[in-house]
Amino acid sequence: MKLILIPALAALIGLSACGEDGLADQLARKEAKDTVRPVLAQRFPGVPLEPATDCVIDNASAGEIIKLARAGVTGLGPEETQLVIEIATRPETVECLLKDGLAPLLK
Repeated sequence: MKLILIPALAALIGLSACGEDGLADQLARKEAKDTVRPVLAQRFPGVPLEPATDCVIDNASAGEIIKLARAGVTGLGPEETQLVIEIATRPETVECLLKDGLAPLLK
């Protein structure tokens, strides 16, 4: 099934320049989130996955989202795992995690 998605995802990613919040952007972000979740679960156990995933995606560049979306289709490799860790440890992402990701645990 994933093999069928590769050409479709490639075409949609090519259209992602058509505007943020467009269908292509939404699909790329969804596929990228599917790549990010398992890395966060393994590398940052105990962190609420959905808010943390949103923080990583929100602090990734368009090119990084595309790279992560491709990995969601073709398979996660060491390069993509390192990219998730890099994005997750950026100051802006950590700030987002403290504000949105961990706040519910602190209440």
